[in-house]
Amino acid sequence: MSATKIAIHGAAGRMGRRLVALGTEDENLEVVAAIEYAECPLLGQDAGELAGVGNIGVPLSAELPEGVDALIDFSVPNAALAIAEKCAERGTALVSATTGLDAEQQERLAAVAEKIAILQAPNTSLAVNLVMKLSQITGAALADHATGADVEIIERHHRYKEDSPSGTALKFGELIAAEMNLTKHQHGREGRPGARPHDEIGYHAVRVGDNPGEHTIIFGLLGETIELRVGATSRDAYAHGALAAAQFVSTKSPGRYQMNDVLGL
Repeated sequence: MSATKIAIHGAAGRMGRRLVALGTEDENLEVVAAIEYAECPLLGQDAGELAGVGNIGVPLSAELPEGVDALIDFSVPNAALAIAEKCAERGTALVSATTGLDAEQQERLAAVAEKIAILQAPNTSLAVNLVMKLSQITGAALADHATGADVEIIERHHRYKEDSPSGTALKFGELIAAEMNLTKHQHGREGRPGARPHDEIGYHAVRVGDNPGEHTIIFGLLGETIELRVGATSRDAYAHGALAAAQFVSTKSPGRYQMNDVLGL
């Protein structure tokens, strides 16, 4: 079977460089394009050199070429939408891992999914997505518990992360809220808010050093507590998952897919 031809959007960034490096090492993949914004001062430089793996013959470019099976996007919302629409023109499947898209941008992405296969994931870590499934199972089991379960989500990321709470934390909350019929989403607390209501999920964002990502989901009952924790030790966790997602979505029909589909959950 021939290798899946992939493009990396945001190839000069921290995640982009790791995707180039790890994608180059995978015999089932071929990195054929490395894309950045038109004013990027690194355009023309070899993506492999930038990623620290030597020359791979793929210069950093602002254009998506023809013949790409799947593109992986780690960028910013406006750029993510622009490249999604370009993928639709080219017939290229998309792994959209950019977070922070607003409702209108989500609608535009959904429209693009009518033309190409899109796997959208706020987090491409295989472990994170498995823990998301476990959190759904836990939430469903505790939904009607006599003592009631309080749910709090604590997330930690590096000091450079721009959105808060993380897209992953919000996704955890969305999934659990659906299972437990929780209607309020409380972001932090201060002052004297009074007794904690049982119909809310609390979110707490920590920004420290170079932490690549850590999430703790707390289900607090009377007399006992369940904690589901997943943490990355490097960005490679997200890169490996995104590369697996690209290979998966490259052969799919137009529509929307998730990391659960990659994991077979």
